[in-house]
Amino acid sequence: MNSQVRPKVAVSSCLMGEPVRFNGGHSRDRFLSGELDPYVDWVRICPEMEIGLGSPRETLRLERSSRGPRLVTRKTRVDLTGRITSLAAERVRVLDVDGYVFKSKSPSCGVHGIPVYAGDTAVDRRGRGVFAARILDAFPLLPVEDEGRLNDALLRETFVERIFAHARLRAFLESDWRARDLVAFHSRHKMQMLAHDPAAYREAGRVVAQAGVRSREELAADYAHAFRTAFARKAGIGRHVNVLHHCLGMMSDSLDQARRADLVEVIASYQAGRVALSVPATLLRHHARGEAAEYVRDQTYFSPYPEELRLRNHVPA
Repeated sequence: MNSQVRPKVAVSSCLMGEPVRFNGGHSRDRFLSGELDPYVDWVRICPEMEIGLGSPRETLRLERSSRGPRLVTRKTRVDLTGRITSLAAERVRVLDVDGYVFKSKSPSCGVHGIPVYAGDTAVDRRGRGVFAARILDAFPLLPVEDEGRLNDALLRETFVERIFAHARLRAFLESDWRARDLVAFHSRHKMQMLAHDPAAYREAGRVVAQAGVRSREELAADYAHAFRTAFARKAGIGRHVNVLHHCLGMMSDSLDQARRADLVEVIASYQAGRVALSVPATLLRHHARGEAAEYVRDQTYFSPYPEELRLRNHVPA
């Protein structure tokens, strides 16, 4: 398989160590700026700096209104909602990325649990940052997280898997592809998509079946939607087990009884939460290489992102 495509990922600038926080500091995230950095092309964004607030600056908060949450400076009571939403609209027109990592707890960039105030009382703690909300409304299938949630091993792996899948799709659709190339691309992603959303995989397959009949533009749009929809659903243990058994079944005739039994046992250990997904996946890929099972070997399921990230090493809860 070709080397991994580098995802383009938007990120709140402070998470990469830029001193753009309200207090003049930063919120450098070790995973983003360290482990993930060699494999990703970052698009750094700080909406508060881009509308001219500077750093340090007065703190902001969300306030309830009849028109929805407003972004307001805490002391001077300046309403910044219009400036932030205008900036978001400009960004939406030009943003071409495979994912976005927002700063948690930010009234402009927070994705989850931002308090909305009425006077001095937080009346809703389920708010979303004004800038982030506009981006998510415009790109509902874009892989999005905040750095706090990326501390969870499963959420981290899911996000990274999605941005690399989106990057491969982007690179493919930007190439001079033909109908047979779309068939091959879809085929290589079969197991990975089945682990996420079998229904979306089948829908993508129906689109692929029309290759050579419909226009490239229509095919690209419909296939991209089905592909991204598939990866928007988290891959569960049960679907991983089904995929692992499916791969084993395709190699079964070339394996002796002892090796088949070993693989079945390892898959059961993963299902029971005794070993990480990396264990059965690595063994299956090893046997696929040894038995020259090219179809299984070339599945993106076995190499969804650079192995150096070691994201499949957590044991499922």
